[in-house]
Amino acid sequence: MKRVIVGLSGGVDSSVAAYLLKAQGYEVIGLFMKNWHDDSVTISDECPWLEDSNDAMLVADKLGIPFQTVDLSVQYKERIVDYMFNEYEKGRTPNPDVLCNREIKFDVFMDIALELGADYVATGHYCRKGTIEKDGKQIHQLLAGADDNKDQSYFLCQLSQQQLAKALFPIGELQKPEVRAIAKAQGLITAEKKDSQGLCFIGKVRLPEFLQQQLKPKEGHIVEVADTFEMYSQVLPQFDSKENELEFLSKKPIYHLTDGTVVGKHQGAHYFTKGQRKGLGVGGTVEPLFVIDTDVKENIIYTGQGKQHPGLYRNVLFVTNEELHWVREDLALKDGETMSVMARIRYRQNLEKATLYKVNSGMYVEFENKQSAITEGQFVAWYLEDELLGSGVIS
Repeated sequence: MKRVIVGLSGGVDSSVAAYLLKAQGYEVIGLFMKNWHDDSVTISDECPWLEDSNDAMLVADKLGIPFQTVDLSVQYKERIVDYMFNEYEKGRTPNPDVLCNREIKFDVFMDIALELGADYVATGHYCRKGTIEKDGKQIHQLLAGADDNKDQSYFLCQLSQQQLAKALFPIGELQKPEVRAIAKAQGLITAEKKDSQGLCFIGKVRLPEFLQQQLKPKEGHIVEVADTFEMYSQVLPQFDSKENELEFLSKKPIYHLTDGTVVGKHQGAHYFTKGQRKGLGVGGTVEPLFVIDTDVKENIIYTGQGKQHPGLYRNVLFVTNEELHWVREDLALKDGETMSVMARIRYRQNLEKATLYKVNSGMYVEFENKQSAITEGQFVAWYLEDELLGSGVIS
């Protein structure tokens, strides 16, 4: 009998995952990860982890499976929180959920599970795993979840073959309403529970306050750049190679204080991210202001009116070799090779046509259509049909 350790989060998805595995004849153990202790930044009337761990325990009890809590807060702080602060200080915008899967659930947590004699680790993610034979070797595929609205393959875009080999995603073939119906039929306390928001396991955190603990506020200017700014209408130079063209197009514009009008003040450029609209506190514009760039060195936020502002759009991005990751190592491009794919630069974004160009220093992703708010530090993930092949950090 194969032993599976399920990361029970206290939500409906992982509860049903545990139920299905038990029904399939696995020996199932439920493990709740506690990743956070500092309640000063969580919205305190909903003490999330206590309530969640309690729900997880009640679900395990109902299913008749062993249950325990593991405290991973030290590793979480080192690998996720410190990394986030570091990225924000550089003016990049990290994705804690992607990291949490790579560093915590499928690394630290997986190690604990394997020490407990587990054959597999299971989570309540909406994605599927495929396994194919190639040249006599088993290769694991990371496939989109069957529920298009809920597909979470993007969050797992940094997993390796070794991690996928040990992973199970029991609800990947189901639609969300089916998952709720199963939970209800089994009398699980989580059946009607709302989907969790907020950082992976910190619970509902107010991100600016969370950042303010480490990143000191410092006042700076908010500058509005007009959509008629000459840089937006410049004629493209002639390029002697595709690589030169891609390099040119992937560079983000460099703004200066004199490129626009000062329209307000902010408390720290590192609290803001490209494409952000809320929190600027500047009124009186015809269309709302969106952040088109942040300069953490000069502590200036550049904004433009409306979500069609040309400062928000680019169609080429670059990933360095160090931050390039192939789930399908066997399909990794060699220098000079290209691949037509579908790609996305954030969760819930529709897949868009793109071409990958591998060069000596990394890889360019050229989208057929311009993309809004390509943000450094976020992950780009690329697919062939419903299979996620790889991902990288936008540099």
